[in-house]
Amino acid sequence: MAGNVVELTDADFDEVIHTAGIPVLVDFWAPWCGPCRMMGPIIEEFAKDYTGKAKVFKLNTDDARDSAMEFGISAIPTIILFKDGQVQKKWVGLTSKKDLAAAVDELL
Repeated sequence: MAGNVVELTDADFDEVIHTAGIPVLVDFWAPWCGPCRMMGPIIEEFAKDYTGKAKVFKLNTDDARDSAMEFGISAIPTIILFKDGQVQKKWVGLTSKKDLAAAVDELL
């Protein structure tokens, strides 16, 4: 993954969202998903702007089906914001950087 966005797997998902200590944004996506690819640059830009304030991850739902099922991902892109391992907010479909930033700012 480029920049500040890290690829998550089923194996490291739980540990990452429970031990981060700061808000965690997870982009559930797949390579074949057009809207997911459109969301990519927004996620990258958000991650750069929030370095040190939030951790940003991508989770390929084709490769990490267990995590996708655990959080009831039925449409992608879906973005979930976690704090202390708990879901704080969930967006389905294309989402603006402004909306993501407003939700994270509330948790800081």
